[in-house]
Amino acid sequence: MRIIAGDMGSRRLKTPAGTDTRPTADRVKEALFSILGARVYGARVLDLYAGSGALALEALSRGAAEAVLCDKSREACRVIRENIESLGCQSRARLLPMQDTLALNALQKEGQAFSLVFLDPPYRMDTAPICALLAEYGLVGAGGLVVVEHSRETPPEIALPLKLDDRREYGVTGLSFYHLEEEA
Repeated sequence: MRIIAGDMGSRRLKTPAGTDTRPTADRVKEALFSILGARVYGARVLDLYAGSGALALEALSRGAAEAVLCDKSREACRVIRENIESLGCQSRARLLPMQDTLALNALQKEGQAFSLVFLDPPYRMDTAPICALLAEYGLVGAGGLVVVEHSRETPPEIALPLKLDDRREYGVTGLSFYHLEEEA
């Protein structure tokens, strides 16, 4: 696994040992960032199920201002720390080694808002409750985008206030793009 483009392009990333973490394939990551384009530059990024940190670190390489990476796995957090240090982006990347809801609570208490949120949870996980918390806690900023990586066979069913913009498929992987619906 590697950083594809940007300031840190071609740099290798470590991945957690075992089968608990499913890294985003390079071709899916490349397609994702091609779709996102200039939206990444200057973004405040939240990577909620960070695994190796590849999505947030790719965003930082492509000009994101800062990133918060969250994962509950000790092994994943160890690897994320090593990747952050090896890329030299400690000043722009922050790791929260905790469960998803605890991380969202902490970020809400800090008054955080993100312009780009990556959710790459275990494929069978229902992401609707987490997306509802993102909206309820105000963690998706104005004009923000939530990207959910999922199994192609089981796209997420997420209700308002998040609205589906686009859905793409790459082999067994699907990407769904949501924005926060404006209140009338």
